[in-house]
Amino acid sequence: MGKGRFEAFSDGVLAIIITIMVLELKVPHGAELAVLKPLVPVFLSYVLSFIYVGIYWNNHHHMLHAVTSVTGPILWANLHLLFWLSLVPFVTAWMGENHFASIPVALYGGVMLMCALAFMLLARLLTRHEGAESKLALAFGKDYKSKLSLALYVAGIGLAFVNSWVAVGCYVAVAVIWFVPDRRIERVLKAD
Repeated sequence: MGKGRFEAFSDGVLAIIITIMVLELKVPHGAELAVLKPLVPVFLSYVLSFIYVGIYWNNHHHMLHAVTSVTGPILWANLHLLFWLSLVPFVTAWMGENHFASIPVALYGGVMLMCALAFMLLARLLTRHEGAESKLALAFGKDYKSKLSLALYVAGIGLAFVNSWVAVGCYVAVAVIWFVPDRRIERVLKAD
């Protein structure tokens, strides 16, 4: 199966996710700067989630650039990823509205953990479909970044009940790790 509709559908869903998130930013009543202060946590959670969705879109794009076709199981794995990503606006809003309280921060980390696991499953299925000697398989290699990310998410979920800001720090660390697009795929594609 070709990958064109797969990419277009994924891009559309990710665009909708970002749109839903920005719609959660409510305009305050009043023209003074002081009315913005209660919105700071909402805005900060939005920025973090916007970066995350952008990272997923960027890496999804790079990964699909290295594959030639998709299969039924790959389509389902992609839907699995999009399902977890579609929950990002909810946990983003809940975390921001509750000023980074423990349970919303832990749930945010749980959704991010599931997004990461879903992305890893999709990557594994695409790699298996393309073959052990494919560009994608060569690019992913041992994939230490993904394993470190999982550990930081799990740590953040647990730490949310001790200090929610430390947990958010774990989530920010994952975003920093992935902020620069995954160059492994670009390097392998340029080698040809």
